[in-house]
Amino acid sequence: MLKGLSGFSRWNNDPWSSFASAGSTAVQTALGTAQGVVDVSGVNRFAVRYASADRWQPSTIAATWELPNGSTNASAVPLMCPQPSADSSTYSEDCLSMILYVPATLTASSGAPTFMWIHGGSFMVGSATGAGLDGSALAKATNSIVAVIQYRLGALGFVAPNGQTNLGLKDAVNAMQFLNNVVPAFGGSASKITIAGQSSGANMIRALLAVPSADSLFQSAILQSDPMDYGFLSTSDQSQIQDYFVSQLNCSATDASCLNGLSADSIVNGAGLKVFSDAYTVVPAANQAEPMRVVYDNSFVTSTLDSSTPFPKVSKPIVLSNVLDEAALTIYGYYTSSVSESEYEQAVNGTFGTPRTQVLLSSQLYASDAQDSAEDYRPMLETLGTDSIWRCATWTFARNWVANGGTAYVGMYTLGASYPGNSAVGYCTEEGVVCHQDDIEIVFGTVPSPSAAQTSLVNEMQARYESFMANGNPNPSGSSYTSWQAATSSDVNAINLGSSGLTDVGACTTSFWGASVQYDYQVYSI
Repeated sequence: MLKGLSGFSRWNNDPWSSFASAGSTAVQTALGTAQGVVDVSGVNRFAVRYASADRWQPSTIAATWELPNGSTNASAVPLMCPQPSADSSTYSEDCLSMILYVPATLTASSGAPTFMWIHGGSFMVGSATGAGLDGSALAKATNSIVAVIQYRLGALGFVAPNGQTNLGLKDAVNAMQFLNNVVPAFGGSASKITIAGQSSGANMIRALLAVPSADSLFQSAILQSDPMDYGFLSTSDQSQIQDYFVSQLNCSATDASCLNGLSADSIVNGAGLKVFSDAYTVVPAANQAEPMRVVYDNSFVTSTLDSSTPFPKVSKPIVLSNVLDEAALTIYGYYTSSVSESEYEQAVNGTFGTPRTQVLLSSQLYASDAQDSAEDYRPMLETLGTDSIWRCATWTFARNWVANGGTAYVGMYTLGASYPGNSAVGYCTEEGVVCHQDDIEIVFGTVPSPSAAQTSLVNEMQARYESFMANGNPNPSGSSYTSWQAATSSDVNAINLGSSGLTDVGACTTSFWGASVQYDYQVYSI
């Protein structure tokens, strides 16, 4: 069950009907006139189609400025990319759009940074209009351009009958190239682009760090809650998933006419959902959370950025963060009542297999006799899931990044804001619990009715991100915030975000995860 940590259905898929605006605005760009709206907060918003693509083909960057979905109304928002459980009227395959949030104070000579956000959602759901992703407050607080992008999802973006791979990731590269072309006209600097994302969006960021052709398009990166344990898929695993996907279609892999005639709904809610639910039974490495994801093809993506291939020399500064209770959303959503000692051991063995389970259950941190057998073992399952999939895998990545020339800052959110949908799991609403996604509204400054502590953390994170975008260091000059020390190859110095001090190392030592107990990407050689 631990490898089924997804929760994608809890994303809010309802796009905004239109921008709240007080008037229109226009900017002359290298690609033509950008029509936007004036936001009442002093931030101008521009929705734009950054690329186009035929089904299961690489996208092509836009050569002219166009509003999304052929709209003539500057206040219109992009339709989502096709995804399950969404009304077909809310999505379109013509979905490669982004929303730019530009402080009204910027001028053509400002040279401001740009923050490009890639949404999460298990590579299956999400959009630029997702809950909490209004970039106005973040843009204003950081005096930067905020761009929230969309990319092809699920089977349309990551599994293709013709063998194409990483289509959704290539969309993101085109989004960066588009920003390089247009941000100077809005007062931004093309040399100051920071890419950021959460969950599968952070996985996309990590992949972009392994794409040589994208290296010159951004200067720094922020990865929030990347499930690094999963790794990228191998080409052989991808081929098996592709074959399974084709077997669920009423077309052969070479019948272009038939494939193009399929409705988007039949793909995402039919064959695509079958792959999502069944792929782990075909390819164990696929797991139940992100079976359709980035592929390490050694041509476009040239490194796994983990220990399964040689780690490359790197130089970019990065920020890596997790939330305190990453696995709680799924553990407490799946196990709605207490878990016994025997159920705990079965879940561990079913997830990790016998060799790893023997080590885990004999350790002091995860041993089944570490607590009274009459108690609920969900807290231990949650800790194990958080450590293995997110926290410790992230710390291993940080050490590797630093050891190979980069700079990394590691943090742990000990305070958050309950993301829309997370309240469906009661545990995620309890005091002191920070579930997966609960960092999003903190970063964007979109917390509804924030507490004093949440407001303080919003201000801190936005100040830290402003500093990081400017100079690669999340310590604002002259601030009273705790000094955020960079990680070393042995000590990651993970700072608590929302409370004082450093995060306890616990099981995230160099001798345990990745050594005594291997990560999935080591076990499956992906």
